[in-house]
Amino acid sequence: MIKFTEHTGTLTPLYRANIDTDQIIPKQFLKRIERTGYGAFLFYDWRFNSDGSPNPDFVMNDSRFDGSSILIAGANFGCGSSREHAPWSLLDHGFRVVIAPSFADIFYNNSLKNGLLPVALAEQEVAELADRADTEPVYKLTIDLIDQTVSDDCGFLSNFDIDAFRKHCLLNGLDDIALTLEHEEKITNYERNTANGERFSYLHY
Repeated sequence: MIKFTEHTGTLTPLYRANIDTDQIIPKQFLKRIERTGYGAFLFYDWRFNSDGSPNPDFVMNDSRFDGSSILIAGANFGCGSSREHAPWSLLDHGFRVVIAPSFADIFYNNSLKNGLLPVALAEQEVAELADRADTEPVYKLTIDLIDQTVSDDCGFLSNFDIDAFRKHCLLNGLDDIALTLEHEEKITNYERNTANGERFSYLHY
């Protein structure tokens, strides 16, 4: 998992409430066995018309937002089914941060485990950021995970909350596998003792 300390990028304003995981990554694209390649199908039913041509009315097809790495969304983002493919597709497309007034719990936790930072701000603040992204020629935000702040060059500054353990994992690039490998020596000793038929009482983590 890529470490996250501070990120500066432009915004894509998709300010809609209740965007569910089936809109983020439709179910017909869940057959892949890799974690990569899902970005091409992100918001597929909104990005493309029925004939496969780009939908000119969808925000991600607006060239102003090419290369954007921060998504601005409405309340309850990531609701619906608990597919981990949702944060995979956002990351694969190039997003590092999603800012919304609130998130579905499972999506929120899946995002943190995969290196995508979900930032919950007040509804009024998110609306303001979405408006600035839509009206200003080049609008950038800086998300500082160490200080837990969101800021721009125009005076906007807000703090966000994050669980201390998940913050530690993001700052150090630790996914669940990396966390397990921190105990590799104890795991190896356990396996060796078990293979030798010895009794091994407890792994003290």
